[in-house]
Formats: sequence, structure tokens, C-alpha cells
Amino acid sequence: MNLKDLYAETRSHMQKSLEALEHNLSGLRTGRANPALLLHLKVEYYGTPVPLSQIATVSAPDARTLVVQSWDQNALKAIEKAIRDSDLGLNPSNKGDALYINIPPLTEERRKELVKAARHYAEEGRIAIRNIRREALEKLKKLAKELHLSEDDTKRAEAEIQKITDEFIAKVDELLEKKEAEILH
Repeated sequence: MNLKDLYAETRSHMQKSLEALEHNLSGLRTGRANPALLLHLKVEYYGTPVPLSQIATVSAPDARTLVVQSWDQNALKAIEKAIRDSDLGLNPSNKGDALYINIPPLTEERRKELVKAARHYAEEGRIAIRNIRREALEKLKKLAKELHLSEDDTKRAEAEIQKITDEFIAKVDELLEKKEAEILH
């Protein structure tokens, strides 16, 4: 392994943490109908928890409605139960062929809870990125011994790893800012 590989690996791991944060934030309700809202749900399907996306399609015909259409009509009741039991506070109505979910406007209190949850996810993302930085610095120490890097080269490499870390922390902050704006408006 050389320094370029270390930088690329660090960047790749940090990108995965950022994608995990984006996934977590997409599950937070913003007052608008968004199919991503239900994607993390697991449905008890013939005794096995199955991701909703594997047994149904979710669409948003307008800004206040989600429609869940199951490929197996027998699964509609289980999907309805999973949505009711989730912490999303949604109440689907079963029309026989599909579930229709009205997305009520968010209360001020609920908006504050969602912002708090978004900040929590962002902090988890920052922690993950800092842990990746720590691991990269440990690898750098080993690499410096193997490659007999000078102290100056080692310091430059540490600075580069810090620069990558700062870049990804800024991206986390940017994602959080966008999500807070979505929730509050």
C-alpha cells in the first residue's frame, strides 16, 4: 500500500458513511409525500420480515398522498400493519387494491423532533468519519515505518487525511442543513 491508496481507501470509507447518512435522512418525514419515507419499513410476510420495496411499489401521486400497491393482495393487511406500527405516525386506508396514505402537515412539535433526529443522524455520521480518520492515521504510522517516510512527509500525509476529513464533515453539515430546511418549511 502507498499513500495514494491510503487516501483513496479513506475517501471511499468516508463516502460510504455519507451515503448511510443520506439513507437515514431520507427516512425522516418532511411534510411532503416522499416514497423514500416508507422504504426502510420491514413487513411481516408469511412469517418473515421483508423490506417493503420487495413486495410493493410506493408512489406519490401528489404532495400529500402516498400510494402503496402490493404485488400480492394478501400482503396488503401486513403492509398496513407495518405502516401503522412504525414511528412515522401515518394512518393508511385500505381501498382493496392499494393503500392510500394521507400525509398530514407536520405540527411544530413534530418538526422539532424531526430536526433533533436529523441532528442525531448527522452527529453519528461525523463520529463515523472521525473514526475512519483515526484508522487512516494508524495505517499511516505503519506505512511510514514500512516506507521509511521522513517526518515532513508523514506530517504532509496527516494533513492530507485531515483535509479529506474536513471535506466530508462539511458534506455532512451541508446534508443536515438541507434536511433541516426541508423539515422546517
